[in-house]
Amino acid sequence: MDDEAVAELLTQQEGVICHRQVLACGGSYHDVRRMLRRREWAPVHPGVYVNHTGTTTWRQRAWAAVLYAGPGAALDRESALRSEVGPGWRGCPDSDPIRVAVDVRRTVKATPGVRVRRVAGLAAKVRESASPPRMRVEEATLDFALSREDDHAAFEALAASVRARSTTAERLLDAVVARQRISRRRWLVDVLTDIRDGSCSVLEHGYLTRVERAHGLPRSRRQHHEEPAAAHGLYRDVHYEGLGVEVELDGRAFHDEPNQKDDDLDRDLDLVVQQRTSVRLGWGQVYRRTCRTAGRVARILQARGWEGTPTPCGPDCALGDA
Repeated sequence: MDDEAVAELLTQQEGVICHRQVLACGGSYHDVRRMLRRREWAPVHPGVYVNHTGTTTWRQRAWAAVLYAGPGAALDRESALRSEVGPGWRGCPDSDPIRVAVDVRRTVKATPGVRVRRVAGLAAKVRESASPPRMRVEEATLDFALSREDDHAAFEALAASVRARSTTAERLLDAVVARQRISRRRWLVDVLTDIRDGSCSVLEHGYLTRVERAHGLPRSRRQHHEEPAAAHGLYRDVHYEGLGVEVELDGRAFHDEPNQKDDDLDRDLDLVVQQRTSVRLGWGQVYRRTCRTAGRVARILQARGWEGTPTPCGPDCALGDA
């Protein structure tokens, strides 16, 4: 066995090596058994070893999963994103299984701690030179977002990659266009356009259909323009005429630039001067806590003179939890 070649691989791969690599370095089954017997190596997965007997790090687990899955395999979805961004990325805790993608023509036997997905055209979607090899950020981000349980979680997955500066909304949009087949294409384009531009048209539509209409709130005016003397010639996202209540829908995925934040504070201050109520809502209120948000907005509207009563959107509506 070429000890120098093996040592170089272990250095490059965070101390992890697989059986086929040992054989490629001139080693044999006897060499592997000897290293295991001496406790210089320890098994991680069938045919994959690490050069110590202690607890493996996340990166060692990631390398072990890729090597176990075989040639051409790459970290997938949230595992790829964590590898790209680093341990500070919150979408992939240490306790989660490592996700790996393999070509659609291959089948990999299941093993604890690894989740394998078969992907068509994988080679074009992988950064083979990365350590470990992983799906390109845009591909991993889109697939991770589409696997989330609801629109809010999907939005957060998209925004997190842009917020981490590992990609841009523009590159994600290009990746959506480049895919011949992708679910929820229109939604992805709308949301990524919002992230790129800082607007919140998707939020406005969600508020109208999920919060306002679904719960019988009074009909509002959209993008209501106010004269310069009233509030610097601004547009209000949602205006409840005659009640003095405005709803601002904040779909920005990042901390605002100082000037943007200053404008927001000015708008809110103007409303207080005019003895009007301003409510600022984001993705969580509109898409995750929809019914509770509707109940709370209803109470604000009732306090300002609305004589109506909100209606539950269904048998499990949480309207009364507001």
